[in-house]
Amino acid sequence: MHQGCDGSFGGGAGVVDKLRMMGYSGMAMPVETRLVCEGCGTAFQMKTMEDRCPQCGMVYGVTPCHASDPRSIQAAGIDY
Repeated sequence: MHQGCDGSFGGGAGVVDKLRMMGYSGMAMPVETRLVCEGCGTAFQMKTMEDRCPQCGMVYGVTPCHASDPRSIQAAGIDY
């Protein structure tokens, strides 16, 4: 069931699973967000709702409802 903007997805993997299921993984971020990778410390620009660190492959996701809040971006795991 669709939980809308109030739904909880159980962490980064749940967010990425939801993005993939709904077809939002490749959707552009409203504003590209600079992230520092939790896995390796590399700084990069998150351009889509699902993106990955170019250095170590850590996958990150954020739902469209929360894409304007960088604190809502969650790591799902390396090569998730």
